[in-house]
Amino acid sequence: MNAPGLLGYGIGGGLIITGLAGLLVDARHSDPLGWALWFGGLVVAHDGVLVPLVLLVGVAVGRLRTPSWVRAGLIVAAVLSFVALPMVTGLGRRADNPSLLPLDYGRNLLVVLGLVALVTAVAAIATRLRRRRG
Repeated sequence: MNAPGLLGYGIGGGLIITGLAGLLVDARHSDPLGWALWFGGLVVAHDGVLVPLVLLVGVAVGRLRTPSWVRAGLIVAAVLSFVALPMVTGLGRRADNPSLLPLDYGRNLLVVLGLVALVTAVAAIATRLRRRRG
């Protein structure tokens, strides 16, 4: 590994230790158990749900003999949808704090998915046109 990589790991490790120390020192204000459960939930959601779903979609779409751009677009759309799902459903929204989740996340997700579809279509068409010329 090169020196900048080691420096980055060192700085990142130091920041993680600083954050963990802050959680433990101010335990009555920071709720370390809640943080541990939240991070544990992220690991379970990522490794137990997101990764297997992405792999299954990738295998299923790969068997359809679609162009690689279509597969990539579908995987990006699936990951974006999974990440945005808590905001779209309003998980964490509270009536007494309107600044939590203030946007129309369902509409915004549709806009982003539309852009992903557009970029995917343009890339697939450009690839097909290049192959015809070559």
